[in-house]
Amino acid sequence: MSRYRFIKDELMRRLREQEYTAGAVIPGEVELAAEFGVARATANRALKELSDEGILERRRHSGTRVIALRTRHAKLEIPLIRSEIEATGATYGYTLIARQERSAPQWLSDRLDLPCNQPVIHLICLHLASGKPHSFEDRWINLQTVPQAISADFENNNPNEWLVNQMPFTTAEFSFSAAALDAAQAKTLNAKAGSASFAIERVTWLGTQAVTFAKMLFRPGYKMMTRI
Repeated sequence: MSRYRFIKDELMRRLREQEYTAGAVIPGEVELAAEFGVARATANRALKELSDEGILERRRHSGTRVIALRTRHAKLEIPLIRSEIEATGATYGYTLIARQERSAPQWLSDRLDLPCNQPVIHLICLHLASGKPHSFEDRWINLQTVPQAISADFENNNPNEWLVNQMPFTTAEFSFSAAALDAAQAKTLNAKAGSASFAIERVTWLGTQAVTFAKMLFRPGYKMMTRI
């Protein structure tokens, strides 16, 4: 492995394991060159690639920082579910319906380009607005990219907020559609089976590694408002 690639991969490991958190200042090329015993140009190349991929932000005189996820959300103006509910004056509530650690199913491996038998966490959640069903969340988290999810308390912390606070991302893919609720989804959302639901699917990536796949189904009648 080339030296700059080794440094780049090591920085990514530190980021995944939260040695460097979102918004944190990390060592610059001089410090990295000394740490790894390489020329400054080699360390600079590793930092430049991570900056070009949107993982780091480099500024003269202020150092190199990990790009904060909240900044990217603020630019997109896509709110957290809690924020969206509370903005209407309702009280936010959350219930974890199911949690399972397993190997990624074939469709998820294909969608996220994961290797066979990649370990993931599968979460089924319900978001509530003043005690009434608001949205149904079906989420998969890649444990190779987010190993700390294994010990996360998703009984008391919804994965949407937890990931915002834990993991930056470089790219996100969204799809919007109408979906018919199956019997289990309809029962959870207090709706009729077969009812049309507004559905959002989202995949986020950190560099070339998938972070999470989430599908949100909203109670019939929901309207989404956002600005880009």
